[in-house]
Amino acid sequence: MSEDPLVGKFAPFRSTIFAEMTAIAHRTGAINLGQGFPDSDGPPELLAAAAEAVLSGHNQYPPLPGVPALRTAIAEQRAADYGTPYDPGTEILVTAGATEAIAAAIAALVPAGDEVLVFEPYYDSYGAAIALAGAVRRTVRLRPAGDRFTFDPGELAAAVTPRTRAFLVNTPHNPTGTVLSAAELAVIAEICERHDLIAITDEVYEHLVFDGVRHIPLASLPGMAARTLTISSAGKTFNATGWKVGWICGPASMVAAVRTVKQYLTFAGGTPFQHAVAAVLPDRHRWLDGLRTGLTAARDTLRDTLTSAGWRCFACQGTYFLQVDARSVGYGDGTALCHDLATRAGVVAIPSGAFYADPASGRELVRFAFCKSPAVIATAAGRLAGFAAGTHREGAA
Repeated sequence: MSEDPLVGKFAPFRSTIFAEMTAIAHRTGAINLGQGFPDSDGPPELLAAAAEAVLSGHNQYPPLPGVPALRTAIAEQRAADYGTPYDPGTEILVTAGATEAIAAAIAALVPAGDEVLVFEPYYDSYGAAIALAGAVRRTVRLRPAGDRFTFDPGELAAAVTPRTRAFLVNTPHNPTGTVLSAAELAVIAEICERHDLIAITDEVYEHLVFDGVRHIPLASLPGMAARTLTISSAGKTFNATGWKVGWICGPASMVAAVRTVKQYLTFAGGTPFQHAVAAVLPDRHRWLDGLRTGLTAARDTLRDTLTSAGWRCFACQGTYFLQVDARSVGYGDGTALCHDLATRAGVVAIPSGAFYADPASGRELVRFAFCKSPAVIATAAGRLAGFAAGTHREGAA
């Protein structure tokens, strides 16, 4: 029997690596350091505001662009934090998380057959969004330089073709933990201007940066505001990943095009959650200072314990994620390592090959999420250290 052509077309997107590894965690009882979600809720004020919004009757469709109070709060946040002004009436659109914003932006602004440039490794939904829009993915590799991932400017310049329409930029970067520097962003901005490219930036981890590193939005660079759609989300900022409240900011004409697509996707939703985020976003720094402190401590516990046990860990300047080299514990294949970790160490991770167009390109890398409680991180780190000790003994035998 021949395969249904529609099934064949969408076969690569049947199941994500996150669903697969989370299912393994549930089946084995392993600690889940795979999927990037916190194990604690956000600020009490946020939760109380959501409950109040539900009980106050904010339970029907919101306006298509989003609740006005939230759009105003987003505009004030972007201006205060980065000096990038947006009109909340025409230049901000609230979305069902950043994932919808990215998919709708590509569908709205990249004609079928044109190219989207993206750094590799990349979050897995990027490839699906590009493919579903009928566009073509072109990748530029982020590679370790010392212990930090970065790109080669010459390789980036050579990747642009006459069909390249957009550059999808993620910073702070998942899964590598890199935060693009001012110099790196200047290279990207110059290429976008030289080739008249649209920039679509995924900045959902904008506030989760460590060690004095500063997040710089691409739209804040000279000449870039007019060609950049900036995407962020409340999920990572306020430990509310299940709420799926995201937003997109940019020039009115580009936002209008995305809004046209979005109305046929989810139209709008999450009304009480939108009201809640609007209530707490102005006071975000009261929450974020403590959140960054806790994440830094979790990262340090995991990194230092693993490094002492012989794992090779790469620098994590931001996000929830620590990238490691499977070869440092005797594995050439990160997928095999992840399956063994689940059954032999009781810890689930994500094989980073899932973030590459060709999984073999990142087969030696594994990603751990450290957005968990201190007790969970300490237990998981101890198990991983014990696993490494066992593999080293086996290798010496």
